[in-house]
Amino acid sequence: MTFQVSMEDGLFYRQTLFDKARRVVVKVGSAVLTDKAGLKTAVIANIAKELSFLQETGREVILVTSGAVAAGRRKLGDKVRLSGELKVKQALAAMGQGLLMHSYEQAFSGHRQKVAQVLLTHSDLSSRDRYLNVRNTILALFDFGVIPIINENDTVSVEELRFGDNDTLGALIANMIGADMFIILTDVDGLYTASPQEDPTARPVYTVAAIDAEVEKMAGYTHSALGTGGMQSKIRAAKMVAACGGSSFIGPGNRTDILKDLFSGNMVGTFFLPSPEKIRSRKHWIAYVLRPKGFFVLDDGACRAVVDRGKSLLPSGILEVKGHFGVGAPVQCLTTANKVIAAGLTNYSSADIDKIKGCRSSEIKNILGFSDSDEVIHRDNLVLLDKEHDHTNLPEEVE
Repeated sequence: MTFQVSMEDGLFYRQTLFDKARRVVVKVGSAVLTDKAGLKTAVIANIAKELSFLQETGREVILVTSGAVAAGRRKLGDKVRLSGELKVKQALAAMGQGLLMHSYEQAFSGHRQKVAQVLLTHSDLSSRDRYLNVRNTILALFDFGVIPIINENDTVSVEELRFGDNDTLGALIANMIGADMFIILTDVDGLYTASPQEDPTARPVYTVAAIDAEVEKMAGYTHSALGTGGMQSKIRAAKMVAACGGSSFIGPGNRTDILKDLFSGNMVGTFFLPSPEKIRSRKHWIAYVLRPKGFFVLDDGACRAVVDRGKSLLPSGILEVKGHFGVGAPVQCLTTANKVIAAGLTNYSSADIDKIKGCRSSEIKNILGFSDSDEVIHRDNLVLLDKEHDHTNLPEEVE
């Protein structure tokens, strides 16, 4: 298992990276925060104590939290028959978000720590200007010594505006502000080599050097009692953070003094090392924040030019255009086997690219009557992605 690190090396990496971490994002899921009765105030009190401890050590801290829907459900009691409808969840979130923040305000006030609420939808990050405004707001809160408490704005989030889960939201926030570490507190101890319930030889995995297919497979062995993300979403989030040079941790959020244990170097939970190759902030935004509006199917030569030689995408290498989009839209590049190899921002609309696909750049002006660029996607706006990823979840309109 090449992804694993020895116990001795893992301890060294933990101590080194925890000591160097000055900016930390902590995500706490509903499996830790809630039960059938609603919010667990004792857990919230412990989180406030732990995060205040981190803040007191001179670190900048963000809390990404779930729990608004559960709090709203507790407030309603048995007065309404609940269902899985989106409007019901949005109504519960509207009632519960205030209760959730009130619980945090009370818990943090006992440590004389100020907090601030930040509610986001995916569209707040998909616009570059709004993305930077959110970042600047968080940095200003850091200057004031305030801990931002971030949650998805469930009251207004429809499917196309959702992050999917707060693991993804936490990873995006961590990368947006250049966090050194992303800590995911959940109701499981961490990753295991196999299912502990089914295999007596299953062993905990304490340190992961790189997230590969074997690690992603192990995520299926671990099951959380509550929450929307599951272990697989946590692994994907850790992979996103690693790509931007950050480390991640997944471990038991119900454990008292868990953060003190972590920052003391204790071997608990699963620690993920940062990638040695770090992508720039803007390219992270293109690769991980933006959702593709369309897809290009490339020939083998174009795939090699983009992946192996770091070249821009020219119209001559495009075999097919999927989707309808305008200039500047986020798109993904596919092989003929439907494997995603890159994401980028297009210099031409889908209608124009359909006319110039397979043609040389010198022919663009004759075909379209204008030539804004020789490249369909310039390499500065092109980011390589995991070549093993496929697009089985393509939107119907671009199939």
